[in-house]
Amino acid sequence: MRIRATAAAVLGALALSALAVPTAQAAGTTAPNVTFSKMKVNAGKAITVGATSTVKVKVTYTVTHPSTVSMSGIATGPLLYRGTSAQAADNEFISDDPGTCTKVDSTTVNCSATIAVTAADLYNSDAGTWKEGGLAVNTSGGTKWQNDLGTIPVRRTAKLTADATPEPVKKGKTLTVTGKLTRADWQKGTYVGFGGQSVKLQFRKAGTSTYTTLKTITSSSTGALKTTVTAGSDGYYRYSFAGTSTTSSVSAAGDYVDVQ
Repeated sequence: MRIRATAAAVLGALALSALAVPTAQAAGTTAPNVTFSKMKVNAGKAITVGATSTVKVKVTYTVTHPSTVSMSGIATGPLLYRGTSAQAADNEFISDDPGTCTKVDSTTVNCSATIAVTAADLYNSDAGTWKEGGLAVNTSGGTKWQNDLGTIPVRRTAKLTADATPEPVKKGKTLTVTGKLTRADWQKGTYVGFGGQSVKLQFRKAGTSTYTTLKTITSSSTGALKTTVTAGSDGYYRYSFAGTSTTSSVSAAGDYVDVQ
């Protein structure tokens, strides 16, 4: 089993990199008087993670504070978490470095940071909707966690192949198009067959730019795809998968067939 990120480790990483303060909050310390808002992760697009990849996503957010509070003594960072709250998350990713902030006025700063989402720290069951949050740390060790700043899908990367045979083929004869749909298995660090999924067979006539759907078939238990069509004209055949809430969409590279 992989070790899950803990609140202490997350806090320590942010505090040490920014301020070199203790990882544990001292008794009686006061939380930073700041509020996070306008958080946007990966420009609002789903985060797609391959079997062994690390995906670095940009995060932008705004922090507001009283005019009497100086941001020079406060480090802030965005985080992604699974569970009811960031403080007790099932799994969590936070920016390795504090956000870089630009002053807007006496009570507002706009910030940006990067969160690295690593396949090695994910279970397959983690695919789905993640919550966005923020963490602020001050020089006295006080911390503030803010939850429910938005949501973002985290999806397993899908791959798809297509191969049309025979090549070339006589007009009016039968073409067989095979392929395979797979998706990232984060726990195994490889790609595995994705069965029981609706996949479209599409065709693009030579000299055109648009694919047309010919039929929809279902992938086998191993992710295998196979169907037949009648050859009509030169062009490209491909399979296309629309994706799910846990798996990315993908289209295979078109396989060109010369019809004689």
